[in-house]
Amino acid sequence: MRRNNASGRLMLVRVARRIGGRSHEARLHAGAVVMPCAIGRSGVTHAKREGDGATPSGRHALLFFYLRRAKRLLAPWRPTRRDDIWCDDPHSFLYNRPLRAPTRLNHEEMWRKDRLYDVVGVMDYNITPARRGRGSAIFFHLATDDLGPTAGCVALRPQDMARLLPRLARGATIIVS
Repeated sequence: MRRNNASGRLMLVRVARRIGGRSHEARLHAGAVVMPCAIGRSGVTHAKREGDGATPSGRHALLFFYLRRAKRLLAPWRPTRRDDIWCDDPHSFLYNRPLRAPTRLNHEEMWRKDRLYDVVGVMDYNITPARRGRGSAIFFHLATDDLGPTAGCVALRPQDMARLLPRLARGATIIVS
């Protein structure tokens, strides 16, 4: 499935599970380009729960990006700071929200040593309203070279992300099926 805006920028990206193979491997379709991607270690689910390791199915807008280094990008973005974190504590009213460290709440570090979050697109999953325990920190980020499973995100190898980013339009959407 493909939709482009007037400038030829991608508005719609589709992630489809592979038939056969490992449950955390999928294909990302961006226009005519198809790239391997990683999804959650438990595959795709229609009933996402915090910590289940599954990627939520559905249509998810890319709200904005965190970038460790500036890139050519039309979508909204901001630089990642060392104290950026994302609350994944289902007991908190701040659940599934960006925060600044320090905090006693359970959270995801946005400045990671493994550099998988050098590029992070925040997917519009369980954001408004955030329902506690229904899944948090669902991102579009960098994958390991071997496409290891994510905790529920969609991830591309760095070279594929670099190829895709300049083509994404403001308001781009990822469909996970």
